[in-house]
This record gives sequence, C-alpha cells and structure tokens, in this order.
Amino acid sequence: MSDAAIIPPAKLSNRAWIMILAGAFIVTLSMGVRQAFGLFLTPLGLDLEVDRQTFGLIVAAQNLLFGVMQPFVGAWADKHGAGKVAVVGAAVYAAGLLIAATAASALGLAIGFGALVGLAMAGCTFTVILGAVGKIVPAEKRTLAFGLVTAGGSLGQFLVVPAAQGLLDALDWRLTLFALAGLIALIAPLALGVAGKPPAALGQDDGPPIREALREAFAHPSFWLLNAGFFVCGFHIAFVGTHLPAYIRDEGLPAQTGAYALALIGLFNIAGSWLWGAWGSKRSKKGLLGLLYALRGVAIAIFLVVPLSSMSVLIFAAAFGFLWLGTVPLTNGLVAQIYGLRHLSALGGIVFLSHQVGAFLGAWLAGLAFDATGSYGPIWIASIALGFMAAAVNLPIREAPISRAAPVPVAAE
Repeated sequence: MSDAAIIPPAKLSNRAWIMILAGAFIVTLSMGVRQAFGLFLTPLGLDLEVDRQTFGLIVAAQNLLFGVMQPFVGAWADKHGAGKVAVVGAAVYAAGLLIAATAASALGLAIGFGALVGLAMAGCTFTVILGAVGKIVPAEKRTLAFGLVTAGGSLGQFLVVPAAQGLLDALDWRLTLFALAGLIALIAPLALGVAGKPPAALGQDDGPPIREALREAFAHPSFWLLNAGFFVCGFHIAFVGTHLPAYIRDEGLPAQTGAYALALIGLFNIAGSWLWGAWGSKRSKKGLLGLLYALRGVAIAIFLVVPLSSMSVLIFAAAFGFLWLGTVPLTNGLVAQIYGLRHLSALGGIVFLSHQVGAFLGAWLAGLAFDATGSYGPIWIASIALGFMAAAVNLPIREAPISRAAPVPVAAE
C-alpha cells in the first residue's frame, strides 16, 4: 500500500495550517513592498538626480546581499526557528526604508534601499519561511504548501503595488516609503505564527551534519543545474520588476499602466504559484520547471513582436504573472526531495543565492544597457535566450533522493 493511501493527502495539523497562513502573510508584506520598488525609479531619480544605472545598481546590490545572506540566515533558522529570524529581518527592513525615505543623495539610498533592505529580506521571505513549513507538512503535500506560501508574495504584489502608486500620486515618494515601513512592521506580530523551533519534520531522518550536507550537495551535478535555472529566474524577476514601469513610461504609456502591470503579475501569480505547486505534488518537478522557463521565453518574445499598447502590456503581465514565482515551490520542492529536510533552509538558501546573483545582473545590466544605448532591447533579447537555456538545464536533473551510505554497525567484541 502506498504512503498516499495511508496518509490522506488533505490532512494537515492545526500547527501546520497556522504556520502556512502566518508564513503566507509574512511573505505578502515583505515581497509586496519589495515588488513596489520599481515604481520609485522615475520620481526618486528626478528628485535626487539619480540615473537609471545608479538606481539599478542599488537594487542589484540589494538583491545580491539578499542572496549572500540567505544560506547563513537559513542555517540559523534551521537551528533556532523562523520566528526570531523574521522579527529581526522586519526590524532591519523597516529601518532601511526609513533611511531611504530621508535620503538626500544616492549614498543614503545605497545604505537604506541597498544594504539594509537587502540584508533584511533574507530573514523574512521565502527561504526561511519555506524551510519552516517544509519541516512540518507531509511529503506529498509539501510542494503544494510551498505554493500556498509563495502565493502570498503575489497577493502582496497585487495589493501593495497599486496602493503604493496611489500614495505616490497623492503624496510623494518619501511619505510613501514611510507608509511602506509601517506595513513591514506588521511582520513582527505575524512571526508568532512561525515562532519556536519546529518539531521533528515528518519523514525526516537525522541526515548528515551541515558540512557533510554541503559537501554532498556540491558534489551532486543536479544541485548546480538547479542553481543555473534559478539564476535565470532571478534575472527575469529583477529586470521586469525593476524596469518594466520605466520601460512603459518611456514608450509613452501612462505611469498607471506600469503599476497595473505589476499588480496584474501579482494577481495571476496567486493562481500560478498555487497551481505550479499543486502540479509539482503529482508530476515531475524538473519537467514542470523546464516547461515554465520555456513559456517565459515565449511570452517575452511575443511581447516584443506585437505592437505595444496598454492592452498588450496587461496581457503580457497576466501571462508572465502566471509564470512569475511558480519556480519557487518547484525548486524548493526539489531541494527537499533530493537532499532531505534537515538543512532545507541552508541548502535552499544557497540555491536562492544563485537566484539573487541573477537578480543583481538583471537589475543592474538593464540600467547599464539603457544608459548606454537608450533602449532595453538587448536585455529583452537576452531574457528570451536565458529562458530557453534554463528550460534545457533543468531536464537532466535527477529527482531521486540522493543515496547515502548506511552507517556501518560496530561489531560486538
């Protein structure tokens, strides 16, 4: 009899549901605010005389710090629980937004928007929260649970981005950042839902110590294929999230179209994250990742060849939104499936670092290309090629759990 027949797939403990819902709301706030950053490029740049390359570099540095800290913060969360990490992350996140709101130059933005927000997001976004959730849900429901939490980030994007644009229109960018800092402060009470060291994960063996787990993963080719694919995801997300609103305004469309596009990406990714996660519970995760990345390449190619209009922007946003963060439950699901649960946050954090290296390049190179050529064209073309490359590198991944030698019993004397 299969495990699925023994454990009804719909059954989750009350503790698991509390953690899933609290985690989803934490990600709603942290990622919702993060996805609004692209709206600030034009008004902030005009006020502080910051060009797009500089703004792009600041956001790129934020993404890189976010990724660099992820393995360390993830390891801390694996040992001490996600609640403490989320509270510290929220405090630093809010402080960074307040410093950015009072900035008088690019230096203030680099400290607040770049350094502090980048460091803080490592503690209150996907890797820490998914690591906690993954340890408390049954294996057959894990990818779906990851999808539900990931959908929280999209709900935040759908709700926060239009609200931020409304505040920018009614007030100014500084007061808007103050308001966003207030939203981030709400993460602290929500962290109670993920607080405490989780109980032993369902179906988890002790696993190797962290150093052996790292050595094991680094020697496994599939680990690096996962990293390569997630690198492309980060490139796409940072480029589109940071520069799409400015691209739309450059083409003569209203600023509201850019805000609506980001919101629509979030709306459609609510369904996308849940569906990709649900499919990943039943089908090959590597195959779904290959399909998702290929569809991204197709969506961008179609967007570039059809005449640009508000309608074409919104259709692209809906299509790309469905593909936006569906990579997250599938990628984290593969990390758990192949390498086990004991060090899920740490190993998932390393894979997420690759995502953030891609995000660094996507945000920075797009600004660099625009300032050099007056166009985002080269980055759009690169994004198409990277989508198909990511589809190809996911296909050779071996999805079976990594084989570990059984401990040799000590002979009795």
